[in-house]
Amino acid sequence: MSGVKQVPRRRTPQWLRRPGRLLSDNAAVATILAYLAIGYLKFVYWTNRWVLEPADAMERVLPITPVIAAVWHGQHIMLPAIPFGLKASVMISRSLDGEITARIAKALGARPIRASGGRDRSRSIQKGGMKGFIEMLQALERGENVLQTADIPKGAARVVGPGIIALAKRSGRPIVPMAIATSRRRVVKRAWDRTTFSLPFGRGAMVVGEPVSVAPDAGDAALEDARKRLQTELKRITERAYELTGRPE
Repeated sequence: MSGVKQVPRRRTPQWLRRPGRLLSDNAAVATILAYLAIGYLKFVYWTNRWVLEPADAMERVLPITPVIAAVWHGQHIMLPAIPFGLKASVMISRSLDGEITARIAKALGARPIRASGGRDRSRSIQKGGMKGFIEMLQALERGENVLQTADIPKGAARVVGPGIIALAKRSGRPIVPMAIATSRRRVVKRAWDRTTFSLPFGRGAMVVGEPVSVAPDAGDAALEDARKRLQTELKRITERAYELTGRPE
């Protein structure tokens, strides 16, 4: 899609990749880190005062399930720990921290699908991108919700990629944009996706946007229109979520 920006890929430094790979490949270490992370996420959830907007969001979403829940990279870390009534299969990359993330998701009730797409189509099969797409499509056909980050890994932050739009077209299921924010947080400013870690003892907000549907016979122009609509809605609700915490981004 012509509307998707391409930016130079920011690679993880060797000094961080080597110990990171060592940790993620060690089952015992991954288990311990996942256990600690699960405890922390639950602690953050229970020590923040949360608001959901709109208040009847789940009542609106449940009748149209299964859906494709869409979030931005780096802004989704708290999502598995929030019991908002919508369980989903989730695509988790085969990156260094993927094993730990998968364990966290599974423990919190989600079904992990291990795959990654990314910008480089030549590596998509190697990284399981096509397999992941098929698994998510099959999950939707079984009546399961799926959760997918809308922007492309290591691409342009908060720019919707073509993958989630293609999934909506093939499955015929609507995309439901979601955003989560907390007033107390730490942002990894050097990360491509502005990875955000929520902290305890603050205010939290979850905002659910208007669904975006893609017709099965959508052509290039219609696909690009859907991509732009999803991008606009995700940006709107992300801004709104931060406003609701009392501390804009």
